[in-house]
Amino acid sequence: MSEFPGRRLEIDALRALAAIRNHGGVTRAAEALGLSQSAVSHKIRRLETSLDCELLNRKAGGSLFTSAGEDLLDYAARILGLHDEAVLSLSKTALSGRIALGLTEDTACTDLARILGRFGRLHPQVSARTKVRMSLVLRELLERGELDAAIVQIFAHEVRPTDVVLFQEQLHWVKHPELTLPEQGPVPFLSFDDQCFYRRWAHDIGQDGGVVLETVFECASAAGIVAAVKSAMGVALLSQRHIRPEMQIVTDRLPKPPGLVYVVRRARKTRNPVLDTLVSEIKAEITRYGGLALAS
Repeated sequence: MSEFPGRRLEIDALRALAAIRNHGGVTRAAEALGLSQSAVSHKIRRLETSLDCELLNRKAGGSLFTSAGEDLLDYAARILGLHDEAVLSLSKTALSGRIALGLTEDTACTDLARILGRFGRLHPQVSARTKVRMSLVLRELLERGELDAAIVQIFAHEVRPTDVVLFQEQLHWVKHPELTLPEQGPVPFLSFDDQCFYRRWAHDIGQDGGVVLETVFECASAAGIVAAVKSAMGVALLSQRHIRPEMQIVTDRLPKPPGLVYVVRRARKTRNPVLDTLVSEIKAEITRYGGLALAS
């Protein structure tokens, strides 16, 4: 007999709680999960009733979760991981072979690493080799046949019919609130290196729109760009997942950036059962959680 009658952790409710953390609120979590806001709220309230504690902080201006909610999130990540791995283990098919996969830094720093690790445990006869590069470099490697597939960022208008769309994200101009942009003359620009398609878009659109960008800081790493923004060195183009509370989104003077899409793009090769299975598992994970969470 259970020592905690009436208390239980429902998997769907834990998924909803994790999605709220991943997306920063109930509304965004509901959109990502394909549910109504009321459905997500109902799942959380049922969980709170079952556990007899509040998980979400509903006071304006406070943190998103209560201390109990934060504690449960740590357990939820482990419970959901074991649950999903067990389900996959019981339904897996025997796989063997090799796969060469490309990732961008943005995707390598999400819980995609956990998905790949789980895939390796479930399919020990599969040999996987992963390269982390900028999106443009990965596209070139795909064209040369050096990768079987890559998970890359592209602009929304660049999606191909054969791409597997994982999720979308917005790109923003950001700066530190203490940085005042000059009313005339060049705008100090914090840029990724010349293999970055953000950078190429910024310079192309700047020339068309009459905005002069002067690169004052160049770095291949998102962590370096984030640090430079926080140091008030200039403006940068960053995706939503890299924006910090101390940053300010710039909406005037600079042209509005296009939307970003994360896709699985395959090389032009014969179908690969290993790759097909991996892509299916990644898509299922995206559907369950409404996106990929940043690695802790």
